[in-house]
Amino acid sequence: MSRRVVRQSKFRHVFGQAAKADQSYEDIRVSKVTWDSSFCAVNPKFLAIIVEAGGGGAFIVLPLAKTGRVDKNYPLVTGHTAPVLDIDWCPHNDNVIASASDDTTVMVWQIPDYTPMRNITESIITLEGHSKRVGILCWHPTARNVLLSAGGDNVIIIWNVGTGEVLLSLDDMHPDVIHSVCWNSNGSLLATTCKDKTLRIIDPRKGQVVAERARPHEGARPLRAVFTADGKLLSTGFSRMSERQLALWDPNNFEEPVALQEMDTSNGVLLPFYDPDSSIVYLCGKGDSSIRYFEITDEPPFVHYLNTFSSKEPQRGMGFMPKRGLEVNKCEIARFYKLHERKCEPIIMTVPRKSDLFQDDLYPDTPGPEPALEADEWLSGQDAEPVLISLRDGYIPPKHRELRVTKRNILDVRPPSGPRRSQSASDAPLSQHTLETLLEEIKALREQVQAQEQRITALENMLCELVDGTD
Repeated sequence: MSRRVVRQSKFRHVFGQAAKADQSYEDIRVSKVTWDSSFCAVNPKFLAIIVEAGGGGAFIVLPLAKTGRVDKNYPLVTGHTAPVLDIDWCPHNDNVIASASDDTTVMVWQIPDYTPMRNITESIITLEGHSKRVGILCWHPTARNVLLSAGGDNVIIIWNVGTGEVLLSLDDMHPDVIHSVCWNSNGSLLATTCKDKTLRIIDPRKGQVVAERARPHEGARPLRAVFTADGKLLSTGFSRMSERQLALWDPNNFEEPVALQEMDTSNGVLLPFYDPDSSIVYLCGKGDSSIRYFEITDEPPFVHYLNTFSSKEPQRGMGFMPKRGLEVNKCEIARFYKLHERKCEPIIMTVPRKSDLFQDDLYPDTPGPEPALEADEWLSGQDAEPVLISLRDGYIPPKHRELRVTKRNILDVRPPSGPRRSQSASDAPLSQHTLETLLEEIKALREQVQAQEQRITALENMLCELVDGTD
C-alpha cells in the first residue's frame, strides 16, 4: 500500500477567528457607493472607513483602541465634493492618509494623534490632474512621498506628494477603465488590470509595457492582480462559465499560468491580499461571507489551498493590517477589518502554537516605516528594497510627526547631510496654521472642562437637596 504523504508547511493549520463583540466598531454608516475598492484602510495606529455623507464624500478615522459604539457626531474627514472611492495610508508615516474621489481629485491628510473636536476639512495638499473620477490609490513601497493614482480617464499619475508635482503620467497605456494597480516589492514595476481584459506589467519610469497577457481569465467580470515576493503575479478573475479563479503567472512566460485554481460560481469580484512574509494570499469577495486563503510555494502545484474562514454576514469591504501592527506573542499572522452594513469587525488569522515565545519562523524581518529612497532618487532610476525591521520585541508606532512645512516638501524631509534622525513634534517649526489649530483645540477643551464643572456643581446641589429632604 502506498502512503499518502502530507505536505509539510507551518501554515497548514492557520485558522481565522472573529474578534469578541466588544472589540468591534459599531454604528458606522459604511458607504453604499458602487465601487470595487476595499472601503477600509488600517495601520498600527488608525482604522479608516469610507462612510455615507450627505453633499460630498467623507471617511472616518478611529484610533485602533476606540472600539465599541462610535458616537454619531464623531468627527469625519470631509473635503471632497463627491463620494470618496478609495483610501490608502502612507507606509512611511502612520498619520498620513490619501483619499481619491468621484470629484476627480486626490487629497492627502494629516491625522492628529488626539481626537479632533470637529470635522477635518483642510487637506495638506489637493492633487488635481485627472479629468474623471479617481478610483485607485497606491503609495510607493520604498520611496518617500510617492503616490500613484488611477482614474476613469484611463490615466495613471505618479505624484510627489511633498511638492504636489506630477512625476510621471502614463496616459496611453490603457484603452479602457483601469480595474487595479499594484507595485512590486521595490517599486520598480507596476501590474495593472483593465476593462480590455489585459494584464500588463509596466515600467513607469521608462513608460513601457514590459509584458502583457490578454484574457488571463476568460470571463467578462473585472480582474485583479498582485505581485508576489519573487516577482510572479497572482490574478483573480472569472472563467467563461462564471466560476471564480485564482491564477499564478510567471511574467517571463505569459503563455500559460503556472497554476490555476477554480473556486465557486459567484458575482463578487475577489480582492486579493498578499502577505510576502508568509507567501499566503487571502481572497475576499465583496458580498461574500468568507475569506479563502492559499499558500504560494516553489513546489508543484505551487498554489496550495489552506482553508476558508466563514461567517454569517456578507462583507461590504475589507481592511488588511500591515505585519508590524500584529500581536506577535499570540502567533497572529494576519488581521482583517471586515465591514458590515453598520459595523467593522476584526478577524484574526493565527498559527496554533503552544509556546507564547517569539516565533522566528513566523516573523521574518518585515518592511518598517522608514523609506529607502527619496522621490527624486527613485525618479532618477534608483531602486531599493524596503528597509526591514524585526518584530521580536513588538512594534511601537512612532509618535505623531508634525508637518515640516518647506517650499520643496510639505511632508517631513530627510536632513541633507549627517546621520539621519527621526523628527519629533518638538523640534519641528510650527506653522501659523498649526498654532491657530492648537489654540482652537485648547479653547474648545477649556469650554468642555468648564461645562463639566458646572454639571458637577449642579449634581452636587441636587444631591445636597435630596439628603436634606430625607433628613
